[in-house]
Amino acid sequence: MAYHPSDDAPMFANRLLRFLTEFPVPQTLPEEVVAYSPYQDPTPRELFTQFAQRYYTGNQPRVALLGINPGRLGNGRTGVAFTDPVALAAWGIENELPQRREPSSEFVQAVIVAMGGPAAFYEHFFLGSLYPLVLLRNGLNYNFYDSPAVTAALWPRIRSGMQQQVQEVGLARHAAICLGQRNGKYFQKLNDELQLFDHIHVLDHPRYLMQYKRRALADNVAHYVQVLESVKR
Repeated sequence: MAYHPSDDAPMFANRLLRFLTEFPVPQTLPEEVVAYSPYQDPTPRELFTQFAQRYYTGNQPRVALLGINPGRLGNGRTGVAFTDPVALAAWGIENELPQRREPSSEFVQAVIVAMGGPAAFYEHFFLGSLYPLVLLRNGLNYNFYDSPAVTAALWPRIRSGMQQQVQEVGLARHAAICLGQRNGKYFQKLNDELQLFDHIHVLDHPRYLMQYKRRALADNVAHYVQVLESVKR
């Protein structure tokens, strides 16, 4: 079922805030993995609330750009996907967090600037993750697919969470963007099971591009822009 907002429906921002702040945190996971919700922590929750009320206005569905799960230094601190404290301040959300750069955020910031800035970008797009909570193992970032046992433990919640985002938050269904080639295998599996999106475009993950192909930054940003413009309505 697609989301069809009425004129008096809550803004995209309010629907998204409710989804993220109420998303359940698992008490135990295999492999000594720990889940953390930025949206149940006062500082990132407040920063994300400011961000969402500024940029996720209106009722229109957004095309989703979905990564794996948030990292602790970007989204984990700011509450905003692929947005470190430096980028957050550049978008007009002042913060007292350590002004430390995160490579994925640097790349995404360049893409957003190339597409006209945050107001123009977030009018059409939503940045998030297949699993919206930070995962840590021994204090370090962990991907939900790094262990078959962790994947299996989280998969039911990933499924229900994506259904909820499409049906209740209001993601566009004609297309979605997957960030990361390996992530794409799981996103495609999910879509085969649930039939949420008509087409999934898989792009190299921003961190991979910054770590291994930084010399081609301009070309990689241009490729992202080309794909995003092709699905924008």
